[in-house]
This record gives sequence, structure tokens and C-alpha cells, in this order.
Amino acid sequence: MGGPALHRSGAGPRDRVFRAAGRHDRLDVVLQLGAHRWIGFGNYLALWRDHGYWNALGFTFRYTIFATVGLLGVGLALALFVEKPRPGVGLYRTVFFLPVVIGFASASLLWTWLCNVDSGLFTPLAQKLGLIASPVNLLASFDTAFWSVTLMVIWKMSGFYMIILMSGLQSIPADFHEAARIDGATDWQRFRFITVPLIRRPLALALILSVTGSMLAFDQFYIILAGGPQNQTVTAVYWIFNQSFVSFRLGYGAALSVVLLGILLVLSLIQLRLLKDPEAKR
Repeated sequence: MGGPALHRSGAGPRDRVFRAAGRHDRLDVVLQLGAHRWIGFGNYLALWRDHGYWNALGFTFRYTIFATVGLLGVGLALALFVEKPRPGVGLYRTVFFLPVVIGFASASLLWTWLCNVDSGLFTPLAQKLGLIASPVNLLASFDTAFWSVTLMVIWKMSGFYMIILMSGLQSIPADFHEAARIDGATDWQRFRFITVPLIRRPLALALILSVTGSMLAFDQFYIILAGGPQNQTVTAVYWIFNQSFVSFRLGYGAALSVVLLGILLVLSLIQLRLLKDPEAKR
């Protein structure tokens, strides 16, 4: 089935693809993706032997643990700080939330510049403060690169979790804390036995969002590190991207995505189970 060809001077590769598509019934012939063939569960069987995917998944789990602890810890600390009305609290909330509105791509580019060993900010500042004697490339080794990206994510997203947890803190009646204070409860006891149980639902929401977002991490590792150093920071989504759009193994990439979706569902169910209100079972 023929179609009208595009005519334009200086046509680029995309135009040549469209012209070729007008002479073929199937675009996969134009893009040289090969003919369709049924392989059943072949892609799912192949991923069990894909050490690259499991290494990427293991790194993703490691990143998820540290990122989630940091995000919830810093987010809760900020929420406790800005929960109650005080002079300038509106400014504090704005400043803490401001990094959230920056896109991950923009934040990653900013962080790449800050970590640059020559023209960045962190290394020269550390030298001037006497923390290091010579310039250190923060993105050259796995440990410093990993923690640099993790700190960037915590800086960018803590304000978002601050808002979620602050809404839970503000829903706690002040009478509860006042009664506990009269009974002689310490600050830690009131936090442990009153605050934490009563923000269980916002905490569950924040935990699920943090774990899900961390398991799907891609932008920051792709832009800042490009999987380096030595492919040690390749996440699960990064591996799926490479298989799908670099190696053009679209079916295999889809199978990897389905497996990752199953893992996310299991993790979400476990989190909901662990954070379920004990009173709801009665």
C-alpha cells in the first residue's frame, strides 16, 4: 500500500524514514527490527540468566534503602520543625519545598556542575575549608558517586515528604500531647507513643511513594553518572532502557518491566501490611 512521499530539501534521517515508511506496509521493516516471531515465555526465561539485570536490581535495592531512610528521616525532621506556627515558618516551608519544583533533569545537571572537580563548588569549597588537601573527583569512585547522587535526591525531594508528614502531624489533637506532658512523659516518649502511631497513614503513604520512586530511579543516574563508574550505578530502569532503546530488544525490555512491576506490587503490599493500623484488625 503506497503513500505520498515527503518532499523537502535537506531532508534528515527522520524524513528518510517517513519516506521509506510510505513504501512499506510495516514500519519494523523500515527500522530493521526484524520480523515478528512467537517465543512464548522466552524473554522471561532469558532474564534469569541476565546477570546485568540482577546486578542492576541489587544496586537499585541498595539505593532504595538509603534514599528512603534519608528522605523519611529528613522529611520528618523538617515537618517537626515547621509544624507549629512561629515567626518565619512560612518562609522556612517555602525554602524547604522549593527544590521539589525543580525537575529531576535540571537538578541532575545542577548537581553535575556542583560536583565537577575543576569548575564545581563542592571540591574547591572543601579545599578552602581545609577538609581535603588536593582536588577530589566526587564522581570518579563508586562510594562518592553513590552518596553524591543520594544526597541530591534527599535535597530535592525531602520537602515533598515534609508536606505529607506535616499534614499528619497537624491532625494530631494538641490535647494528647498536653495530657502526656502533664503525666510526665518525655519528648521522646510523646514522639514514640503519640506522634508516630497517629501519623501511621501519612507515613505509609510517604514510604510507598519513596520506595516506588527509588525503585524507578533513572534520570539522576543517567544524567550525572551515565551508569558509571564502570557500570556500577546502573539501576533496573536504566538496564531496561538500554535493552529496549539501545539494543532494540523491545520484547525483552517489556518482560523486564513486567518483572519490575511485580516486585513493586509485592513491596507495596508488604509495606501496607506492616504499617496497617492494629485497631483496624479488630
